[in-house]
Amino acid sequence: MRRLIPLFGAVLALAFSSTAAADTFRVEQPHANGSNAGAIAFTPNAAVPFTAAQSGPLSFAQLRGIWQAAGNTYGIPWEVLAAINKVETNFGQNLGPSSAGAVGWMQFMPSTWARWGIDANGDGIADPDNPTDAIFSAAHYLAGCGGQFNISGAIYCYNHATWYVNEVLALAAMYGRGGGGNALFAVDQLQPRIDSMTARIRSARAQLADALAHARALAHAQRPFLRKASSARLLSDQLDARKHAVQLGARRDAADARIARLRKLLDTATKQLARLRDQESAASLASSALLSTPLTSGAYGGVVSIAMQYLGVPYLWAGATPSGFDCSGLVQYAYGQIGISLPHNTVAQWNYPGAVSVPRNQLQPGDLVFFNKLDHVGIYIGNGQFIDAPHTGAFVRVDNLSGAWYTANYDGAKRIVGASLGGGAQLGGATMAFTTSEDANTVAFTSETIYFTR
Repeated sequence: MRRLIPLFGAVLALAFSSTAAADTFRVEQPHANGSNAGAIAFTPNAAVPFTAAQSGPLSFAQLRGIWQAAGNTYGIPWEVLAAINKVETNFGQNLGPSSAGAVGWMQFMPSTWARWGIDANGDGIADPDNPTDAIFSAAHYLAGCGGQFNISGAIYCYNHATWYVNEVLALAAMYGRGGGGNALFAVDQLQPRIDSMTARIRSARAQLADALAHARALAHAQRPFLRKASSARLLSDQLDARKHAVQLGARRDAADARIARLRKLLDTATKQLARLRDQESAASLASSALLSTPLTSGAYGGVVSIAMQYLGVPYLWAGATPSGFDCSGLVQYAYGQIGISLPHNTVAQWNYPGAVSVPRNQLQPGDLVFFNKLDHVGIYIGNGQFIDAPHTGAFVRVDNLSGAWYTANYDGAKRIVGASLGGGAQLGGATMAFTTSEDANTVAFTSETIYFTR
């Protein structure tokens, strides 16, 4: 028996050593750069902690930074991560659990999270309700499903449904074109603000109604004292009535001042709500246009993508930068980004030496459309729609050629000749080609032509 004890101890030591080595492995950064600086230590069988959800919303720019970092780490296009984030939780606004039990920013089943969830932000907790942990974990899972080589198959691995793959790829293609993500995100983020402003207006109206009723009651109460102050026989009665009338008058003045403040507040809130609804309408139209407009190669598609990035930027007279645009300034800036220097003037843009006239039935994305005796210009984006900076108080938005004013004041269109860009879109560390089907409203990834480069 004594001889068996040391042997038994050695067996136990070997078992513990083997278990520790098996539970921990390293996932190397997929891009072959000769370094393991991107390696992430991971313990698959660790307990899954569920903590409070990330507090407060994140901007699209903040989320894009996380999507891009995760995509670069695992060789997954960030647009795909953004699209999954949108489809699963509407950019983190609905963390679940779902009816199937999925949880967190990217809707992992607990068992899947136990296998693929990682502590990406280094706080010691692999948390599905933390956006950084969840997005990196989704990229980790997609890479494990072969997303570096077959992104469609990896998305199907994430959710076994063809409709899901198609929806994610369509959104990802739109994000890759620029601006679409901001447009969809704007729609999602504007609604809570619209709801809040609507509630504020409702409250202000109720308060104003109460204040008006109070002022009327004070005026009604003051009138008998005013009559008595001028008609009472005794001076003491006149003075007493005048005192009460003055007191009620002071209260009425205060009520009138409150009414004025409430009316000003209501007017301001109503104007803010109108602006928010204008932005929501423009963002909704833009996201719809981006989903329905076919992808185009060449400079024109590039100009549209560039201009779409500035939806919601306020109109600024003589503005030609992302802090504010007027109509010709937006055109000048968008074309300037692809190396074409246009003048900052609608008439001069119409007469630009490299511009040729285009019939309305032959418009292509990127063509310039002019209105109101060359007083206004926009960039055609397809499907009868164009992007423009319309007027003071408005924002860069998508408008429709079939609108009454635009139909009545249409001058014509020009195409800038000689512009060219490559047809591929750069997605982080990958070059991804896009295709369109015979149906002009269908956009799809071509996963077979994804090539990762150093």
